[in-house]
Amino acid sequence: MIVIGTDTHKYKHALAAVDEGTGRVCGSREIDADDAGHLAAVKWARGLDGERVWAIEDCRHVSRRLEQALIAAGERVVRVAPHRMGVSRKGEREPGKSDEIDSLAVARAVVKDGVERFPAAFLDERAMEVRLLADHRNDLVAERTRGQNRLRWHLVALCPELEASLKKRSLDLTKVLDGVDRRLRRLPASTRVRVAGEEVAQIRRLTRQANTIEKELLSLIKAQRPQLLEELGCGPLTAAILIGRTAGAERFQTDASFALQTGTAPIKCSSGQRQQHRLNRGGDRQLNHALHIIAITRARIDPATREYLERKQAEGNTKKGALRCLKRHLARRFWRLLAQPPLPADHAVAREQTAEPADPQPLTIPERPVPHREVDRTITGPIPMVCIT
Repeated sequence: MIVIGTDTHKYKHALAAVDEGTGRVCGSREIDADDAGHLAAVKWARGLDGERVWAIEDCRHVSRRLEQALIAAGERVVRVAPHRMGVSRKGEREPGKSDEIDSLAVARAVVKDGVERFPAAFLDERAMEVRLLADHRNDLVAERTRGQNRLRWHLVALCPELEASLKKRSLDLTKVLDGVDRRLRRLPASTRVRVAGEEVAQIRRLTRQANTIEKELLSLIKAQRPQLLEELGCGPLTAAILIGRTAGAERFQTDASFALQTGTAPIKCSSGQRQQHRLNRGGDRQLNHALHIIAITRARIDPATREYLERKQAEGNTKKGALRCLKRHLARRFWRLLAQPPLPADHAVAREQTAEPADPQPLTIPERPVPHREVDRTITGPIPMVCIT
């Protein structure tokens, strides 16, 4: 079997094929980042070996089209995090950097650690729709925050007492913006007053857009995975992160694989007679952030969760260590929920009309946590194929 490392760019992709058993370079080439180039890449790879795995550096914006084409052609594809490629390149004898060197580093990173250690590429268009909307809303909120900061600095120069009376995040509220706007209209006309007024109008527009997208996300989540919203501490924005960043729970064969992706899998840091684990700072930090929000919300309002955290601390864990254990349980819980098939699109309206509101159920935490299992990310089952001739 060969591993084909791919260094993706906007207009060109560099490919390098490496034998999995010996690490010998079997071939390399460069293709155009278009349909014709993707077709040429598949034909070239099929001429090298009958069994192959494509290792693509996980740069979603430039690698997505190639990834889609390969999966549609029935090829086996795994994703390689950029930092893994960097470590592999440092170990090469040949110094310097080029697209060919980078593609070879991607392939050898997979050969070194084993194909099964890397997540399989999985295309979930409905999850991608949620992720795009969530990312767009985050961009709008970030731009609104910058506008609010600029407005505050203008108010410091124009009306310091008004700026001092504004509470933190109060500029998100319509009634507060109305008051600021009325106060600006009473001031003598000047360039600073005009700019401040335009900032107020911009903040209003961004707030309306963000609120509209949040309502749209809520509708999509209710249509796809309403069970997430029934979980205590999981609102529409947190659920959007879980759906969009997981990008198909089917690509994680076990909850341990998902925990590793979320950065909640424990990392051993034992020495001598001391046996302990430390916080995992790897994985997808957005997924970790979503689980962290759920964990601290439950710790604040759920008695069962507080009891669990107190028991863990009594066993000798620190406060952070107990929270890490809780997040590991949450990773297992939400992996099971995300692994369930999403509701069909045509059933969404019917469910919305017939479903009765249910009280959120607290997380039932077992007395003894399930031990962390070995990561298993092998691809099983057939991949839908589109023939390329």
